[in-house]
Amino acid sequence: MSSIYDFDALQINGKTVRLKKYQGKVLLVVNTASACGFTPQFGGLEELHQTYGGQGLVVLGFPCNQFGAQDPGSNDEIASFCQVNYGVSFPMMAKIDVNGAQADPLYKWLTEEAPGLLGSKAIKWNFTKFLVGKDGQVIRRYAPTDTPQGLARDIEAALAA
Repeated sequence: MSSIYDFDALQINGKTVRLKKYQGKVLLVVNTASACGFTPQFGGLEELHQTYGGQGLVVLGFPCNQFGAQDPGSNDEIASFCQVNYGVSFPMMAKIDVNGAQADPLYKWLTEEAPGLLGSKAIKWNFTKFLVGKDGQVIRRYAPTDTPQGLARDIEAALAA
């Protein structure tokens, strides 16, 4: 796989989406959780979606229950939680694993392309973020503690590229 556009993802409604659909867009890929200390970042992610969506940013949320079992609900429950509590209107995908033998192929690729601290491939916690340029290549990986608002400058640069 040479770019994010080589992957498919399962949407939270169960339908497959080819990520090639987003070719030429800037993507922010985030593993999310509904019961995490970082869960309020959904609000900031939605704000980025509203602010930059018209300029070509697409936020993609991937729920994951691998960290402290902080997203135990069904896909329907997760979708409802995100909509009701944070007004999430950006695309949410079906729950996946981001680490281990059952890790989603997209996340295996993302972590190869943008290792974490000290070259670690593993996702350390919920709300790890990957910024992907219009060419489908990973620009940067961000820690869970990096707020969505703190990514605005990098997003603007990627949109201008």
